[in-house]
Amino acid sequence: MRPRLAFAFIFFTVLLDAIGLGIIMPVVPHLIMDISGGSLTNAARTGGFLMFAFASMQFIASPLLGNLSDRFGRRPVLLYSLLAMGLNYLLMGWAPTLFWLFVGRIIGGVSASTYGTANAYVADTFPAHKRAQYFALLGAAFGAGFILGPAIGGFLGEYGARTPFYAAAGLTFVNIIYGYFVLPESLKNADRRPFQLSRAHPLAAINQLRQYPVVISLVLVYFFYQLGHFALPSVWAFFTIEKFGWSPRDIGFSLSAIGVAMIFVQAYLIRLVLPRWGPTKTAVVGLIATALSFIGYAFVPYGWMMYPIIAISALQGFVAPSVQSIMSARIPANAQGELQGAIGSMSGLVAILSPPVMTQLFAYFSSSQAPTYFPGAPFFVAAILTLLALVVLLRSVALGRGSHEN
Repeated sequence: MRPRLAFAFIFFTVLLDAIGLGIIMPVVPHLIMDISGGSLTNAARTGGFLMFAFASMQFIASPLLGNLSDRFGRRPVLLYSLLAMGLNYLLMGWAPTLFWLFVGRIIGGVSASTYGTANAYVADTFPAHKRAQYFALLGAAFGAGFILGPAIGGFLGEYGARTPFYAAAGLTFVNIIYGYFVLPESLKNADRRPFQLSRAHPLAAINQLRQYPVVISLVLVYFFYQLGHFALPSVWAFFTIEKFGWSPRDIGFSLSAIGVAMIFVQAYLIRLVLPRWGPTKTAVVGLIATALSFIGYAFVPYGWMMYPIIAISALQGFVAPSVQSIMSARIPANAQGELQGAIGSMSGLVAILSPPVMTQLFAYFSSSQAPTYFPGAPFFVAAILTLLALVVLLRSVALGRGSHEN
């Protein structure tokens, strides 16, 4: 099968998966409040711990699934992950208590290898100098899912906080059927390696990358960038309800706007910029724009102003494809899954640390106990973390100077 035709399959897999994820975001605060009977502030705290449960399992499972994909191929890992994710949505839609919400998030965390496996699929299929644009297209697929998913979720949320979860489950099961019949395997038998449990836990996955100093340094860039980035999914819905009184539909439209802006950047703009600037300069511009947008979110006085800031924030779409392109080019074919597993595990670690901190910051600075009312505090902290990622990236460039990363 030709590479571009194969990529079309994986693109639509990521697209449908993103729709399933985005469809639930506008209603999570309301579902938590419905089940617990608590306030928005308490729901924000619970939402942070739900993300903590999800991320903890992602941290543990991502390197395991990445290594399994290096042994058995990308296709079976992808399909089984989607099956678990569909069960997660069903369970959360049914959940009568907070306990069952947490069980659902744990299952979802175990299955959260879809995006990493898709990136490994790209690394299998395309040469190193073409991967950044295809990584960006996968990001655009995810962004397109966030155009459709939150808008659908915001609309369905008007009919009950549980309805979007069942819709997400249905989309996920359709995606499984689609993938089962049309998704080809990308990993050649010659590029597979034996599964070793000693390499399939989070610390081992990172340790395997120590032989590539620039890669380790860029993983740290990704760590700080993601640490700040998680402020968006952690507090966006809570922040916009608290500060602007937005409804699920308003939240859904704003998330769709983020998706529109991201798909423009990752499907079109980066393809113009990357060949001229190279991955390092492209990532630098993305990090600067991300920091500026977080400062804007932190201090924005009116709801309509969120949309111009979203346009600036969309340039964060430069960061991940550029950084992943540099890393992927330095890793052999039989370890691409391991690289993506390590990145997934690192993302899981970030999601363990960041959401509870961000939601607690929001809860504290929007409560009467705070010395000053500042619900945008998580975004301000995210800006500082993004600037730290920029500093590490510039040091990484110095470390890798004279290499072939550009």
